[in-house]
Amino acid sequence: MIRKIIRIDEDACIGCGLCADACHEGAIGMVDGKAKLLRDDYCDGLGDCLPVCPAGAITFEEREAAAYDEAAVKSKQQTDKLPCGCPGSHAKRIDRAQEEDQQALSADTSSRLSQWPVQIKLVPVNAPYFDKAHLLIAADCTAFACGDFHSRFLKNRIAVIGCPKLDGTDYTDKLAEILRNNDMQSVTVLRMEVPCCGGIENAARRALEQSGKDLPLQVHTLSVDGRIL
Repeated sequence: MIRKIIRIDEDACIGCGLCADACHEGAIGMVDGKAKLLRDDYCDGLGDCLPVCPAGAITFEEREAAAYDEAAVKSKQQTDKLPCGCPGSHAKRIDRAQEEDQQALSADTSSRLSQWPVQIKLVPVNAPYFDKAHLLIAADCTAFACGDFHSRFLKNRIAVIGCPKLDGTDYTDKLAEILRNNDMQSVTVLRMEVPCCGGIENAARRALEQSGKDLPLQVHTLSVDGRIL
């Protein structure tokens, strides 16, 4: 049948995941850091996802599509283990063994932070600490998930942090300006496993391309319990 349904422009999508959260029917999911319409029959065509997209990547179109299947949506909602379309909102308890707690007490707890501010939105693009720096672009949650964040990732690096989902913005232009205006040595991206964290990785990759710099890039992904995947 021909009906109104959403269309997602993957080129414009910044991977924030807000549309997946807003889609109560579960029609939208995050695939490789981009929002995708997973099933036509889960899309009711009402467009709750449109106003939350900060990039304007979602529009309506009329095309051949399966009819909205309300019964299938309700069945999915009843069996879905997650409270919404975003795994980052899945509440869970993480149990730590007592011996791990003892190891943490004896570990080096020195801060390795060597500059301020650290938020991507706040850092000056021409800050002197960027000169000759190894840049760490980290998602906000990584420092809480990774017990040895300072010694493993922050040591000898200049850090900028952010969350495109909560900030509702695309960091690409700001990061590209930082890279373009400074003589950097390398870029490391530290992100969580949740799909919305693909936004910060995609922004870093696009920023490197826009800057015209040929710098070594490493991407590390953490599970929600702090393991490197």
